[in-house]
Amino acid sequence: MPHVIVEYTDNIKGEGHIGELLEKINQSLLKNDGLFPIGGIRTRAVELKDYVVADGTENDAFVHVTLKIGGGRSEERLVAACDKLFAVIEDHFAALFEKRYFALSMEVAEFTRPTYKKNNIHKRYKK
Repeated sequence: MPHVIVEYTDNIKGEGHIGELLEKINQSLLKNDGLFPIGGIRTRAVELKDYVVADGTENDAFVHVTLKIGGGRSEERLVAACDKLFAVIEDHFAALFEKRYFALSMEVAEFTRPTYKKNNIHKRYKK
């Protein structure tokens, strides 16, 4: 963990530069002094083709980011990391936000129950 899921409406595909956003998200997560293990970071995007925004009368757009993490991090460090991450996302979409109706949101889902996983990628970073 963490896993990041970026959902975005298809009406911003051309201007959203989603691939660049995913790289910026990973870099932001890595700049937190080991808060998130590098081998566990997975960031992906899902283009939404079926959606309705507001009353559905305009060509409104949105991006919703979900950050899924395991428990055990201090609230202070987690909030600081999430504030930085959301700032990166806001900055990425600043120009788009200025020229169209656009909603941007992020949620953090912290697992309280055990997760089931197997990952040998971590070995590469323990050298």
